[in-house]
Amino acid sequence: MVKFKCLLLSALLTALPGWANAQQKPAEGPSRPRVIITCDPELDDLNSLIRFLLFSTDFRVEGLIYASSQFHWKGDGHGTKWYVPGREYSRDEIDYGPMESWRWDPNERFIDDAVEAYGKVYPNLKVHAPSYPTPEYLKSKVRIGNIEFDGDISKDTPGSELIKSVLLDKCPDPVFINAWGGASTIARALKSIQDIYEHTHSWKEIKEKIAKKVVLSLSGDQDDTYARYIKPFWPELVQMEMGGMAVGLAYNAQLRASKENQVFYSPEWMQENISSKGPLGEMYRVWGDGKQMVESDKFDFFGLSGYTIEDLKKQGYIVWTGIQPKGSFLAEGDTYCYLNLIDNGLRGHEEPTYGGWCGGRTILPDSVNNLPRMKQMEYRAEHYPLPDFTPAVMNGLAARFKWSVTPNYADANHEPVITGGLAMSTRPGEQLKLRYAVTDPDKDKVTVKWWQYVSAGTYRGKVSVDDPSSSDTRLTIPADAKPGDTIHLIMEVTDNGIPQMNRYHRLIITVAK
Repeated sequence: MVKFKCLLLSALLTALPGWANAQQKPAEGPSRPRVIITCDPELDDLNSLIRFLLFSTDFRVEGLIYASSQFHWKGDGHGTKWYVPGREYSRDEIDYGPMESWRWDPNERFIDDAVEAYGKVYPNLKVHAPSYPTPEYLKSKVRIGNIEFDGDISKDTPGSELIKSVLLDKCPDPVFINAWGGASTIARALKSIQDIYEHTHSWKEIKEKIAKKVVLSLSGDQDDTYARYIKPFWPELVQMEMGGMAVGLAYNAQLRASKENQVFYSPEWMQENISSKGPLGEMYRVWGDGKQMVESDKFDFFGLSGYTIEDLKKQGYIVWTGIQPKGSFLAEGDTYCYLNLIDNGLRGHEEPTYGGWCGGRTILPDSVNNLPRMKQMEYRAEHYPLPDFTPAVMNGLAARFKWSVTPNYADANHEPVITGGLAMSTRPGEQLKLRYAVTDPDKDKVTVKWWQYVSAGTYRGKVSVDDPSSSDTRLTIPADAKPGDTIHLIMEVTDNGIPQMNRYHRLIITVAK
């Protein structure tokens, strides 16, 4: 990926080289990634947006845009009816026929509401991290996108115009454009650029610029605009890749969670760490919270409690999933679109193969590439397993919620700090000295764990440090490592604060040619 150029971290971290010809390579830290969010009024979009705002220290927020999808669209307000066969209103033995809108409140403002709630807790948040963007800045980035109809890209909107302006600006840094709903607003921005420049002398240059700049992060193709327009006309655009979902955040995540991780989805944990934590906690959706995104929506039964599936069906609800206890985790499925952009030290957004909390690109055999997506994910899970990131992801969220209601820095927990080199060059058989400084701003006790991110490096053999629980240890490069091979080692540091917080440090070792 293109190295970020607009902003650079002020400090470059240094490791001590080991013996012989091992050389430490200085490595530039990237600036915060530029991010545009487009989302529809689905409850898990709201939850993902709240997490995004709590982690907005880690992004340059370029846009917060209302979007439509096959599940939610507003209509044009002029009585025009819309119908696409096979959508949720025309399957599972129902067919409502053409309609003027679908599951959209005429006064929808969930993005504005979330930003306003953020504004109420901003004074507390900036105590714990001064880099939080101001509420005024975030408000300036809210736009209405292509919300009238499912997949309609026929006209420009304030949201598509914002995206277009970012794509055409002079900053060369990648722009991670999220589509948590449909991609019609993104498609319209691209179509508008095509319409303006396609028959000009600058078209080739502009198209190449955008191809280098855009990274699409799509939560599926929820209105077919990727298949119908983006992919055929902009095939060069990169998609952010996720090699696996090591953290359960989608609907019914608790059903797939390990016994040890069940606590993070329980009503008790949610109440203690999320729901009770101020304006953003009150807004975050949980099972049986008495709320609906759109009043009388027969597909949104999640706010109800005390009813069986049959009871809900008798009330006219379309029940497509099981029911969880009141107050338990509901859904945050679109968080996967930006989970690797969070600044946790894994640097998952810098290059597609690096991987972060939800994995990255893995090179699969041709025989696996031709299999369905789920089979590919099963292969990755078996051959390139990810660590269990669930505690880190959920405790990290709990810590940010705690920040939002805590006006004193000393009364909350903060992640550890690691200083040391990011890259080293060495030769097969050499012994390296790995010495890093680990501190904790709260003076908490910390534990260290080294592990190898196998799928990120080109060397597929096993590599182990002498003492995986020490920040001052040694490593011998395997004798069968080939020139040009890369080895990715992760130092994971966890404090004993409440909630526990994690920090990672990725060391990339290159075998010299």
